[in-house]
Amino acid sequence: MRISTTIFLTDETITPVRLARELEQRGFAGLYLPEHTHIPVERATPYPAGGPLPREYGRTLDPFVALGQAAAVTERLGLGTGITLVAQHDPIALAKRIATLDHLSGGRFTLGVGFGWNREEAADHGVDWAGRRERTREAMHLMRALWAPEPTPYEGPTSGLSVRASHAWPKPVTGGAPRTLVGGAAGPGLFSHVADYADGWMPIGGRGLTETVPALREVWARAGRDPKALQVVPYAVLPSPGKLAHYEELGCEEVVLQLPPGDEREVLGVLDEFGRHL
Repeated sequence: MRISTTIFLTDETITPVRLARELEQRGFAGLYLPEHTHIPVERATPYPAGGPLPREYGRTLDPFVALGQAAAVTERLGLGTGITLVAQHDPIALAKRIATLDHLSGGRFTLGVGFGWNREEAADHGVDWAGRRERTREAMHLMRALWAPEPTPYEGPTSGLSVRASHAWPKPVTGGAPRTLVGGAAGPGLFSHVADYADGWMPIGGRGLTETVPALREVWARAGRDPKALQVVPYAVLPSPGKLAHYEELGCEEVVLQLPPGDEREVLGVLDEFGRHL
């Protein structure tokens, strides 16, 4: 099982270059970065984990810029978003950004897709909260049209998102879309997104997978997807030998461990501890 990591990189933490080099040298499989463009001070949305919102949420680096730096100083390290708030982006510009990073990194990019939890942040982007999931679905199909081998138009049935048949290069290295994982809580709505346009699911924390993975496999099969192709990647996990063994028994081929949003000394110390699981 591949062991990857995620971290809230900020202007106060270890740098992307230093972390990426250390991860590759130590044998970790990948680096996933979260996204928040801004955190409005006047918030009505509670922090999902409870309590005050941690400082790092309002200080996150742009994941694509940071991953570009990481790509430039590594050769094998996987690079991903965990997650991209797709509905908050212009999908035409986002498709270009994703394809460029995947191209320049030699096909090492994984697109983590998410729907968000902060209503105020989404509202500043003009996102209708109730419609954000369908906007994300249609944005994904629009981007896949731009990544297609031949110029392909797309018109979303509900969101108003559309693109004419266009020349749009570079393309993702593997052809079609880059590896895509959808993050979020288990349920029929989430699983419909996974089966529609993704390669798998990123369950945060990885709890309850014994019950939820079979349910996802049923949705996946009904959509006509290859049963062997489904990927489940537990995300933001604090590791223990028993937990990692359980994921492996469930067929998970990758797990993403949570690093603290600390300085170089703190982060490298945790990597020393995580290294025992490699």
